[in-house]
Amino acid sequence: MVKILTDCTEISSMTIFFDDLAVDDEWTSGDYEVTEAEILEFASQYDPQWFHTDPDRAAADSPYGGVIASGWHTAAMSMRLLVDCFLDEAATMGAKGVDELRWLQPVQPGDQLSIRATVEETEVDSDQRGTVRLRVETTNTADEVVFSMVGIVMFARRND
Repeated sequence: MVKILTDCTEISSMTIFFDDLAVDDEWTSGDYEVTEAEILEFASQYDPQWFHTDPDRAAADSPYGGVIASGWHTAAMSMRLLVDCFLDEAATMGAKGVDELRWLQPVQPGDQLSIRATVEETEVDSDQRGTVRLRVETTNTADEVVFSMVGIVMFARRND
């Protein structure tokens, strides 16, 4: 049975283990509003390219009409949504990596981001742990996918 949770509060009182997950299970998050101040702060610290840090030049010299979020910032915001909506309530044990990381559309100030996480594959590693391939797609206000990745996440198994 596919579990589709559209409200993160639905899972707030249960720990999700590897054994609870099945292919096509899906979670969606609430919205996260991107601000220009946050874009500028993140970019000045970690990705100080002019189209992320200089609103005047970005508006005049780029096809975006203003600053856009760093792709790494978009990944970080997506991760925050994923933790808040799913991973915080799960028996995760870290990740082995990320496949298929893609920045598909620019993220601009005022965008409302949300994520959809879907279990693509599960594999038992041992009696204690399993690995889940988790596709994450981040959408903007216009429901366009702006970011996607496949996380390779380790989950503890139930000891029942």
